[in-house]
Amino acid sequence: MTIAYNYLRTKVRLDNIVANYKHLCSFGGHVLAVIKADAYGHGLVETARALAGAGCDAFAIGSVAEGAALRQSGCDGAIVSLVGPVLPEDDAMVLDFDVTPFVHDFDQLARLAALAAGQGKKARVALKFDTGMARLGFCECDVPHLLETLAGMPAIEVVMVSSHLATADDPNAFDFVGEQGSKFARICQGLRDGGLTFEASLCNSAGILAHATDFGFEARRAGIALYGVNPFAGTAREPLGAGFVPAMETVTRIVSVHDLACGCSISYGRTYTAERDMRVAIVAAGYADAYSRGLSNRGYMCLAGRRVPIVGRVCMQLTAVDITGVAAAPGDVIHLLGGEGPGTITADDLATWWETIPYEVFCLFGLNPREYC
Repeated sequence: MTIAYNYLRTKVRLDNIVANYKHLCSFGGHVLAVIKADAYGHGLVETARALAGAGCDAFAIGSVAEGAALRQSGCDGAIVSLVGPVLPEDDAMVLDFDVTPFVHDFDQLARLAALAAGQGKKARVALKFDTGMARLGFCECDVPHLLETLAGMPAIEVVMVSSHLATADDPNAFDFVGEQGSKFARICQGLRDGGLTFEASLCNSAGILAHATDFGFEARRAGIALYGVNPFAGTAREPLGAGFVPAMETVTRIVSVHDLACGCSISYGRTYTAERDMRVAIVAAGYADAYSRGLSNRGYMCLAGRRVPIVGRVCMQLTAVDITGVAAAPGDVIHLLGGEGPGTITADDLATWWETIPYEVFCLFGLNPREYC
């Protein structure tokens, strides 16, 4: 029996991930499910199996090792490694587990070509181009040299060419999206004129929703929207992301309930002093459970359909909330993420209080024990 060290449970609704995938597919193109970083905390293998059952045939993961683990789980779809090979052992796993790596420089190409040729195999790769992220990738000016280099590498098969949008979810920066799209189109045309045949991939979730009709590239990488987050939430383009349903909720238990008199402080540093007589619950959640200390005196939880504010500092494994007017007892369930009724806490809510993004909320909450619905 596995013993959990905390009371938190992150619950994942796989059917909601499937519903979001089908919604993203309705926009057209070949949709790759981005399940990197343990499916954004939702579970790599479980998420892949649910999506494969819904017809998904291609998955984008982070490291090559994550791709190898997915293949070992029984996945027979295409597996694309977005980080690509970093260490020599990654090169071997690319070939051993039929992972298609993003390749962003000539040294990576040379290593893979030599290893594949030595084993009498072909290494299927995705060429990564930098069109504006300034992170990883070949440049547009590299196209002629790439074509020349690949002509001498019969063990390399280019099956995808990709780039990444830097501002696809920012309506105020759509002009930059257009610049990236135009540059990527020129790159793809140059490579095809040089004799390469491949799928082109530029759009992420926001790109699928707002830009796919502008850039008709074949493969589209569905990430954050797959897990129920509208990438345009809070912007004028919010309606573009309607129809997605959240897939994760995180719950824990109330440890204690007691009164706090007006004028009394609570938790470390006495950062909160009661301005009235109140009732507080001490909740089994803290920064050791990936519940950020940054939520101190500013976040909320959901109890019986109502939002209850955090009072005082979030501790290592305990947090206090004001439950005045809400019936509660030790052992009761309280939601850190999700919940019923008007008090529901969304990933966007937490990200706002936390001063981060929903991606981080999911990845961190996913470190806690998971249950599947």
